[in-house]
Amino acid sequence: MSDLQDLVALIRADTPLIVVETPDETRAVELFRQSLTRVWRALYRWSITEGLRRIDLDREDPAQAPPDAGTTLAAIRDADQRGVYLLLDFHPYLGYASTRRQLREILQRRDCLPHVIVLVGHKVELPPELDAKAARFRPRLPDANALLKLLREEIAAYQREHEGRRVEVDEATVRRIVRNLQGLEATDARRIARHLIHDDGVLGPGDLPALARLKFDLLNKSGHLHYEYDTARFADVAGARRLKRWIEQRRRVFVEGDAPPGLDPPKGILLLGVQGCGKSLLAKAVAGGFGVPLVRLDFGTLYAKYHGETEANLRAALDSCDQLEPCVLWIDEIEKGVAAGSGDGDGGVSRRVLGYLLTWMAERKSKVFLVATANQVRELPAELLRKGRFDEIFFVDLPDAGTRAHVFELHLRRRELSPERFDLGALAAAAEGFSGAEIEQAVVAALYVAHAESRAIDDALLLEEIRATRPLSVVMREQVAELRAWAGSRTVPAD
Repeated sequence: MSDLQDLVALIRADTPLIVVETPDETRAVELFRQSLTRVWRALYRWSITEGLRRIDLDREDPAQAPPDAGTTLAAIRDADQRGVYLLLDFHPYLGYASTRRQLREILQRRDCLPHVIVLVGHKVELPPELDAKAARFRPRLPDANALLKLLREEIAAYQREHEGRRVEVDEATVRRIVRNLQGLEATDARRIARHLIHDDGVLGPGDLPALARLKFDLLNKSGHLHYEYDTARFADVAGARRLKRWIEQRRRVFVEGDAPPGLDPPKGILLLGVQGCGKSLLAKAVAGGFGVPLVRLDFGTLYAKYHGETEANLRAALDSCDQLEPCVLWIDEIEKGVAAGSGDGDGGVSRRVLGYLLTWMAERKSKVFLVATANQVRELPAELLRKGRFDEIFFVDLPDAGTRAHVFELHLRRRELSPERFDLGALAAAAEGFSGAEIEQAVVAALYVAHAESRAIDDALLLEEIRATRPLSVVMREQVAELRAWAGSRTVPAD
């Protein structure tokens, strides 16, 4: 059923109290105007600034009573014909016992006609005795056709404002913009569309990053999500060949929804591995591989001292992610938020957080791809690791010789040094047991020495820094060996 059909059904049933929660007040009022073509009632609108006035299809009468709440309810009770009364931002006045009592008597039809009272506001909280009688109606969000129409209207408005100057439109980009605007209120979608068009008079691929940032800024009301602007391309990541192929095979299904019957869209992956081997970089690269925005959730910011507040923070953050679809959600060091055995010392908060996260992972319908990274695998609860929570668990191991050579090449090139001047094979052999982060720091340290001594960086200087470094695989040999042995038969190698 459409919004209009739902609304007409409520009015025909003489529903005593309807609550409409929406930021788009104008659209809500217009829906009630349209309902008059199917079910006749006198239609009134009230606000504290204008008072009570009749607003049928082709009329808008002067105010009929002073704007205070008590006088308005008295006028409704004494009305001599049934009506629908839209009371805008009326709920704060229900804090007064007399106003609350007046409204209850109208809802009980005590000495008055069966009116339909409608409370309209962005967020309407009612006392329990009124909430029990209320039917809540929330207008549906605009669908793809409505958003496309809205976009065309903004293009036409821009061309009129700029004396016929045509907007350059890439139709493939328009389809992606419409897909990304779904889940937004019409007013918010229109504001973003207007921004994209008026920025340069063009709707093209270059607008997609700006669209993602605008949508994130709009929806991240909780403040617990962080927008990652610099998402790496897979080409910027050495190794991880198996993971790259896995992502590429699922890209079209995830982004375009192009899946045959029976094939579920990808949900997420867990990245385990040795510290410094590129799990964070791979999380960014997954977003780059899918071509969608990346948002990071920091579990540390969720925890609060009041009972239930932590779970509410998580709920708000995940709700924002659902509205940001399609996107990649990155939870870094997930074990810090849901570590096994931590539920007793914190009053059970970690267990409740884990429970809500698992429920969201299992039931979400939005196109949010979850990438969780972890260093301390033994601290992860079994419920999170069981099959079906993640599509796959990948292990990011210490790089082999070929991958180490590629890492050296990437970091030298990034610092405007020609890799051809260096013996990458010898450097990779000398750096056996090094992680990607340790290789980068060896290059950085050699550059500092070269700068301090006013000399050119060369193989000898890099080899000297490599020999002076004790990598984590040596310093924490037992722990690293234990982790690699555990992952050998339990996870899929990323490379």
